[in-house]
Amino acid sequence: MITGLDARDVDLFRINLSHTPVKMIEEIVALVRSCSTTPICLDTQGAQVRCGHMADNVELKIGTHLGLAPAGSIGNGKAITLWPSSVFESLRVGSEVSIDFDGALLRVTSVDGGGADAEVVHEGRVRSNRAVNITPTPMLPSLTIEDRKAIEVGVGLGIEHFALSFASSAADVELGRSLTPKGSYIIAKIESRCGVRNMEEIIDASDAVLVDRGDLSREVPLEYVPYYQKVIVRQANRANRPVFVATNLLESMVTNRRPTLAEANDIANTLLDGVHGLVLAAETAIGIDPLSAVDMVRRAIQAFERANTSTLLDYDQADAPSRGRMAS
Repeated sequence: MITGLDARDVDLFRINLSHTPVKMIEEIVALVRSCSTTPICLDTQGAQVRCGHMADNVELKIGTHLGLAPAGSIGNGKAITLWPSSVFESLRVGSEVSIDFDGALLRVTSVDGGGADAEVVHEGRVRSNRAVNITPTPMLPSLTIEDRKAIEVGVGLGIEHFALSFASSAADVELGRSLTPKGSYIIAKIESRCGVRNMEEIIDASDAVLVDRGDLSREVPLEYVPYYQKVIVRQANRANRPVFVATNLLESMVTNRRPTLAEANDIANTLLDGVHGLVLAAETAIGIDPLSAVDMVRRAIQAFERANTSTLLDYDQADAPSRGRMAS
């Protein structure tokens, strides 16, 4: 699979540290390098909250009361673990805890030391290691302890590309740069309200920026995300910084071999916005046919390039070589 992706000219192989233990990085890097010379990018966890491991997919019903505790045990229908543990310092009675995109919504009813109790106010699923959004937003370090260890391992392995999740200021970017060798390529991910507010300084401090629409949609209303995307892309273009877009580009291809027309339209409009790269995530990480997903992106890029140089009557001619950038 890696060889096939390499043959399709992907520009980066991204290792998501939210799903990759530090102890596995060296093994994964060795595997990728045995099949490809394409650069590898370490994508940090950043200032985010996740639930821990669950005994199984749990369906929570409205009115259910359950405990919230630091990671270390297996969650179930009566208790859910959250990490990092520092999040409990920010929890207050009335705080809202939203789990995953279509998961449950909880409201904190009491806080006691390192734990809390909560009530389910909107039913939904809770699955292992899913992103959690908390309102009001807790103050968290821009890099976790695991991120720092992972960056150290990556530097030792000669990795030069690093993506900084949930960058909220230029200082976050500079911190990441201080932990990597001179000449490293730092990609700042704008995926929070704070990141949007400080986009100009983040863009100026980074080598490139990435709009992660999925995590951004947890903090702003879904219907506004397309407009945030356009604003960030426009600002990056003005600053002459490469800008990439990720999340849900070909979400249907996680389980199907063909995308929807809406997804093709989304990619076309994203390219027309002025992006420099398209990032596949679930489509190539857990999808049933990563190669077809990349082929679809390649065809979309080729169509975009042809539309900018030809007429509609030329669209059925043979594909031209693509100059587009992709990450998998």
